[in-house]
Amino acid sequence: MTKKEIVKRQKEIKIRLTEAEHEALLERMTGGELATWIRQTCLEEKPNKKRNYKVADPQLLAGLGRIGGNLNQIARQVNTIQSDIEKIRAFAELAMIREQLQKVLADYDR
Repeated sequence: MTKKEIVKRQKEIKIRLTEAEHEALLERMTGGELATWIRQTCLEEKPNKKRNYKVADPQLLAGLGRIGGNLNQIARQVNTIQSDIEKIRAFAELAMIREQLQKVLADYDR
């Protein structure tokens, strides 16, 4: 099965538990959802690795959003330029902006 293929779960299993049994399952559970934990435990599936993202600075995100919008406007204008020399200059400027953004993000990620 490739990553693009999505398998829908269509079968449902219902079981009755006492309150104590339910609590025991919840205590043993590692992770988020009980159904996922049972599936992984009973079928020996490997749990999906979840990436832990750092909390992002809202001001940084807002600034990057504005820069992204500006870059899109520049890219649209570049597409209307007729002169090859002007296009090369514009692409060089875009490349410099991209490098600067990557540096800022790399510094922030440390």
